[in-house]
Amino acid sequence: MRVRVEKWSRPVSPTYFLCVKKLLPIDIWSDIACPWCYIGKRRLEAALAQFPHRAEVEITWRAFELDPAAPSVRDSRVSQAERLAKKYGMSVSRAEAAIENVTRVAAADGLEFHLEKTRSGNTFDAHRVLHLAHERGVQDAVKERLLRGYMTEGLAIGEHEALVGLGGEAGLDPEDVRAMLATTRYASEVRADEEHAARLGISGVPFFVMGGHYAVSGAQPASILLGTLERAWAEVDSQPSRDAEGAACGPEGCV
Repeated sequence: MRVRVEKWSRPVSPTYFLCVKKLLPIDIWSDIACPWCYIGKRRLEAALAQFPHRAEVEITWRAFELDPAAPSVRDSRVSQAERLAKKYGMSVSRAEAAIENVTRVAAADGLEFHLEKTRSGNTFDAHRVLHLAHERGVQDAVKERLLRGYMTEGLAIGEHEALVGLGGEAGLDPEDVRAMLATTRYASEVRADEEHAARLGISGVPFFVMGGHYAVSGAQPASILLGTLERAWAEVDSQPSRDAEGAACGPEGCV
């Protein structure tokens, strides 16, 4: 990262410059109802564990809705495999195989998925909660709790009371979450994230932009993410470009 230096009209003590901290921002577009997003989070964490400048990394989770038209909670009488089969025009057996595959991959990264009992639904309000969490300094913890609540515990993250409970467990004041959800607060911030994603040409998640210059699409292995972290730390003057392509979830499904 480049430290901006301006010409000042008065002398500055040399100790001032010792206080300037170099930071590496990482913006991650993802959705709660996205198994590859949870896997990508774990792989980034594995990469960061090997990254010598981990203390200088600043992560911001950005909103991306895979299905903006989804109801708060879908009909629980329809299985996840049946829903996926209908939505993406595949057989139920093929949908079941896809669910089994992503569950195996998740297990290899230390995650326990129970996608057969997920209660999918609209994630817009979950993203609003994440913006509140960012403001309170606990965004990563809340992101983790929402993902685990959805992928592992089968909680309906489209329901307000579920969001209140999960947010409270991850460091937010439950009453703050409840009060926020009763308003339209952070709705414009969620839309701004999504508009930014559209400008960057993001069509699937997770999508990582490191240092404002390097982008990784999909849940890449930790080694790929680590290499991109190192290049981003070195900093080059370029616009975000896809440094690698990997498994991701998009409007047409999870691949």
